[in-house]
Amino acid sequence: MLEDIATILREHCRLEASALVLVGVSGGPDSLCLMHVLRALGHRLIVAHVDHQLRAESAVEAAAVQQAAESLDLPYVVQRLDVREHARSKGLSIEAAARDQRYAFLFAEARRRSAQAVAVGHTADDQVETVLMHLIRGAGIVGLKGMSYRSMLRPFDAAIPLIRPLLGTWRRETVEYCRSYSMAPVHDRSNDSMEYFRNRVRHELIPALESHNPRVREAIWRMAETLASDLALVEERVADAWRQAVLRQTRTFVCFDAAELVAQPLALQRRLVLAAGQQLLPDFEIGFAALERAAGFISKATSSRLALGGGLTVSREAEAIYVSLGRQSLPLDAWPQIPKESVTMPVSVPAKVPLDNGWQFSAQYSPLATSLVDWISEGGDTFRVCLDADSLPSPLELRPPRPGDRLQPLGLQGHTQKLSDLFVNGKLPARARGRWPLLCSGRTLVWVPGFRPAEPFRLQKGTRRAAYFAVSRHGGQDPPD
Repeated sequence: MLEDIATILREHCRLEASALVLVGVSGGPDSLCLMHVLRALGHRLIVAHVDHQLRAESAVEAAAVQQAAESLDLPYVVQRLDVREHARSKGLSIEAAARDQRYAFLFAEARRRSAQAVAVGHTADDQVETVLMHLIRGAGIVGLKGMSYRSMLRPFDAAIPLIRPLLGTWRRETVEYCRSYSMAPVHDRSNDSMEYFRNRVRHELIPALESHNPRVREAIWRMAETLASDLALVEERVADAWRQAVLRQTRTFVCFDAAELVAQPLALQRRLVLAAGQQLLPDFEIGFAALERAAGFISKATSSRLALGGGLTVSREAEAIYVSLGRQSLPLDAWPQIPKESVTMPVSVPAKVPLDNGWQFSAQYSPLATSLVDWISEGGDTFRVCLDADSLPSPLELRPPRPGDRLQPLGLQGHTQKLSDLFVNGKLPARARGRWPLLCSGRTLVWVPGFRPAEPFRLQKGTRRAAYFAVSRHGGQDPPD
C-alpha cells in the first residue's frame, strides 16, 4: 500500500515532499489510515478535526482523534461547528451544511498555516458510491468519472488543492491497515442511517448490484478511471474551442462570440456552457436537461434570456452570448451611458463631454466641407452625425430617455416614432436603454447616437454651416478640418 500511495502522491496529487499538508481526520478507518500513511512516507502534517456536534458522542470522537495525532507526535487542531443552525439559516440539508462548514474550516486553516494541500480520506468505495449517486441524478462524463486525486474547490480556495490519495484503496484495506498498527477507529453512527442518500446507495443499492455481479464495485471503479482518461482528451478539445469562442470572462460572466459558439458541434456547445458555469459557480452541478435547453437557446435564439438554475443565466445580445450570474452582472462598457449622477448635461459647442464606461460626446461647428460629409459617411457609423447647425434648437443638452420620448427619424417623411420602438427594433439590450445618451433640446430629440438623427435638422442644399457630433471611446478620431 505504501508504495502505491507514494506513487499517487507524486504523480497524481503532485505533492512536494518537504511542504506541509493539512490532513482532515474524522476518526474513521479511512482518515486514520491516511494520516498514518502520510506520516510513514515522511510528509510534514497537521491533523485537523471537525466536530459537527450532531451526535452526543462527537466530543469523545474528537478526543480520540487528538490522542491518535499525539501518538504520532503530530500537531492537532479541532473546530466545533453548529451545523444545524448553519443548515437552517442557509436553507441547506444537514449533509450540505456539514460539508460546507467542514471545507470552509479546513481550507481556512490550511491558508493560515501555509499548507500546500488539504488531504482527505475518500476511498475507492467512496468513488463507487459517488459515481452511482451521479448516475441516479443524471450526469454526463464529468459526473460519471467521479472524484479526482487532485482538484480545486474554488468556493473555498482558489490556490490550495484538495487531494484524495486513497481513491485507489478499498475501505477493507484501510480497516486492515488500522488493525495492523493497533489503531482504534471510531464508528460514526450516522453512516448507518438510511436518511442519507449516500448511505442508501452504500447499504441497499450496491448489495443489490452485487447480486448480479459480485465484482460490480471494481467494474464501476474501472469505468470511472477510464472516463477520467477520456475526459482529459475531451477537455483538450474544449480548451481549444474556449480560446476560439470566449471574448471575455470575469468573476460574474463569460462572454462568447455568438457566431463562434453556434459554429461548434452540439456536444461542444454543451461543454462550453458547462465550463462557463463551473468558472462562475464551481460547486454547482448543471444537469443535462439544463444544458440541452442552453444548446437549443444558442442555436435558435428565440428568447433573450434562459435560466440554468442556481442563479446562472444564458442571454444573447447582438453578436454576444453570455453565461452570467444574473442579468445585473453583465457589462455595460460596450455602450455609452449617461453618468448615473447626471439628469441633464448642458452642451456648448465646441465640447467634449465625458460619459460612463470610457466613452465621450464631442461637438463642433465648421463650414460645410465635402471632406467632412465624406468622413461622416465612411462605414455608415451611426455614432457620428453631421447636421445643419443653423436649424438646431437651443439650448442643447445630453440626457437619458424619458417616458413618452418620440423621434422624427431621418427617412420617415416626417412621421414620428417612439424612442422605445427605435431601441427594440435596433435590438439594444433593455439594460442599456435607461441611461442611453440623447442629444436634445427639452423634449425635442435632435439625435439618438447609434441610431438616427431627427429629420428637421438634416443637411440641406442651403446648409452653410455644419454641426458635427460624435459619441466615441476616449481617444477616438477627431473629424477633419
